[in-house]
Formats: sequence, structure tokens, C-alpha cells
Amino acid sequence: MTAQPDPAARKYPSAQTAPSAQRVRDRTTRLATTKAELRTLRGQMTGTVAAVLTMGALHEGHLALVTRARELADHVILTDFVNPLQFGPGEDFEAYPRDLDADLALVDGLVDAVFAPSVEEMYPVLPPTVSVTAGRAGTVLEGAARPGHFDGVVTVVTKLLRLTDPHLSVFGRKDAQQLAIIQRLVEDLELGVRIEPVEIQRESSGLARSSRNAYLDDAGREQALVLSRTLRSAEAAAPSLEGIQQVLREAVARAEIGWDYALALDPATLEEAGPDHRGEVLLVLAGYVQGTRLLDAAVAVVTAP
Repeated sequence: MTAQPDPAARKYPSAQTAPSAQRVRDRTTRLATTKAELRTLRGQMTGTVAAVLTMGALHEGHLALVTRARELADHVILTDFVNPLQFGPGEDFEAYPRDLDADLALVDGLVDAVFAPSVEEMYPVLPPTVSVTAGRAGTVLEGAARPGHFDGVVTVVTKLLRLTDPHLSVFGRKDAQQLAIIQRLVEDLELGVRIEPVEIQRESSGLARSSRNAYLDDAGREQALVLSRTLRSAEAAAPSLEGIQQVLREAVARAEIGWDYALALDPATLEEAGPDHRGEVLLVLAGYVQGTRLLDAAVAVVTAP
């Protein structure tokens, strides 16, 4: 049975994107597989440069990042690299979908360069002798479930930002903790790159786009809509913090998916918002559907207990 369109699509109009075939493909896209090739291509670019950092398995959500990057900069470099440092023991590094030819076809004419290095090119020594740590922010929430994950993320992001040398880099809001950590990374290490958040891209059903959705069958995709429905209910409970938290507690109690957490966080600290908190709260959800870990997120404004 075909899933019916979810009203969530109307809730997130900015998240709807045009099919890739309708985008203007007005650039010559060049592939670099080595750091030397990338440096040559980067040196030929004049004006501003935006970087779109991905692990491949590209979909419309990634193309929305490319679209935003094209709006903000003269040139766009997309990186396509599955980073082994952010996968823990027993995780899906080997199973993670890889199809460079399909990725190149999807972005051909949309970006100026694609950097798709091998693991050996990025990490001549693995694990690297020197790496970057995300600190305490990398040990909570997703970091608690996946120890070392965010250290791997900030290490590869640091390397890729150094290699692509962009003026700005775009990141989606769905991975809310990752976005917050990367924003701190570029500030704390003075990397000189502007981080541009991009709204979550959703399927017509309301499901947040993710490469991991490929692991779900039709029943799983329907079950996963619990995430977007929970967010809508929590947003509707604003501006009351207690109302938001009550919605999240009730969703976890119903156990319609294998919840890990559903929380309202202080975006500055990534800790649960206390009763005196006013202003923006970060709504972060994580849970398992058919063995696949899914994330979703939103921002609400609290003006009352």
C-alpha cells in the first residue's frame, strides 16, 4: 500500500526541493581523487568557494545543500568520502552504501569539483597519529551511543576544510548535535570558515531524508514517521517548555519505535533545558526502526515554563 502524504510536508515548505533533473547544470564538474589533484583544482578557482562535505550515497537532501552552496558562493566543491574514524566496532562501515558513479551523475554540472579520495589517501596511517577531539560535547547523546564517533567527525571535517580551503561550508540541521559541534570546532580552532546551516530536507511523507532510509522497507518508512509526528506535536506545544517536554515523554512512553532519546536541549550547552530556560530550544530525536538508527530535529522557542 502506498503511504499517504503526511501533513508534515505543509509544515516544512522550505524543505521541499525541486527534482534534480530540473536544476540548472551549468558547470563543468571535475573529479579529484588525490590531495594534489584537489589542490590544483582549488587553485584554479577565483572568487568565493563553498564546500559540501558528504559521505556519498547522495540524495535530494544533499542536492539541497548543493543548491544552497551555489546560492552563496561562486564555486562549489563536494567531498565524497566514507570516513572510517566515525564508525565504531560492529557499525556499518563496510555496509555503508557506496556508488561513486551514481553520485557523480547526480551532481554533474551542479558543482565545480568532487573530491573522492581513498581511505589511504586521507589517512596514510590509520588510526592517525594526531587527531582532533570533540570534547565533552562529543560524549553525550549520539556520542554516548557511539563512543568516539564525533572525534572521528571533527578530525575528518578539519582535514577536509583544510584541503578544500572554502570560505563557507553548508551542513544540514537534521544532525543537530553534529552541526553544533562543527560550529564550535571552527570557532575554537580559528579555521576561518563560515558554517551555514540548511533546513532539514523531507520526503513528501514528512520523513527526514537520510542515506540510512535505504535500509528501511515500506513498513519501516511508515513506522519512522513517528519522528516527524513527534516533532510537530512538540512544536505545537511551544511556547511552554513543560508542554514540549511532556509531548516528548509521552512519545517515548508509547514506544512506537525503539527510542534512544527525545529531548529539548539548550543549544548552547547541549544539555537538557531547565525550567528557567527561555529562548530557543533544540528538539532532538533518535531511535531505531528495523535496526536502523534514525535522527530528526527541530528548533522551538520557549517563553513560558
